[in-house]
Amino acid sequence: MAVRRFLCALAALTAAAGLIDPRDAASGRAAVRLGVCDWTIEKTGDPAALDLAARLGLDGVQVSLVPKGDSLALAEPELERAYLRAAERSGVAIASFALGELNNVPLKSDPRAERWLAKAIEVARAMNVGVVLVPFFGKGELRHDAPGQDAVVAALRRLAPAAEKAGVVLALESYLSAAENLAILGKVGSAAVRVYYDVGNSQSVGHPVAEEIRRLGDRIVEIHAKDTKGLYGQGSMDFVSVRGAMAETGFHGWLVIEGTEMPLGVERSVRHDAGYLRSVFAETR
Repeated sequence: MAVRRFLCALAALTAAAGLIDPRDAASGRAAVRLGVCDWTIEKTGDPAALDLAARLGLDGVQVSLVPKGDSLALAEPELERAYLRAAERSGVAIASFALGELNNVPLKSDPRAERWLAKAIEVARAMNVGVVLVPFFGKGELRHDAPGQDAVVAALRRLAPAAEKAGVVLALESYLSAAENLAILGKVGSAAVRVYYDVGNSQSVGHPVAEEIRRLGDRIVEIHAKDTKGLYGQGSMDFVSVRGAMAETGFHGWLVIEGTEMPLGVERSVRHDAGYLRSVFAETR
């Protein structure tokens, strides 16, 4: 009975996040939409990111949630309207939100982080955005920190009911392995808490990327494309194997460009990387 409730909740949240339920995916296919982080194109917290993404031929933008006191800048109606106008004007979607300041104000130790996330759920619901990235880097690092992981689990348990009700997924991004992520998700016990998988982060700490994607399966809600060794296709990331693993798990969602080298300048470099990803994922679109 508990499994059935979890699967029903997972299906509802998957639909709210703009994804296709992996259980209904066509065998061996992984249709993705291509986005970019607003900080990657130097437009953090700026609605102009959507216009630039449109010029670059992208489908969406991961938008930064910028804290403002105990709230968020996007909680203000004027900025919310500016983003909605930009989305309508450009035809580019808000793929997801990201609360990057949690790397400096950790969920594991600072009460402000939980207040911001509670507000982020409200903002995401109001703007019909299905995913909020919750990062754990810098001061928020979780590796080798069992007490910190326990504190995060406790905070997520408090936040999960509101996220479930809002149809919003809190997506955890970290250097943790698939097994460690699954352990945390198991302790939280909510379909509203899933994984934001970053292929570059995993590679940088020695995790086998394709194997990790397969092991996490439908617990992954969104994926960062990243290669810090060169332009995509010229660096160290094997995006072909990433595509294969995604297809095996039936992933249907956003592939979002984040860490990228900029030898050609921002626009030309991102345009190159987007073109390369489209060539790799063309048959699965």
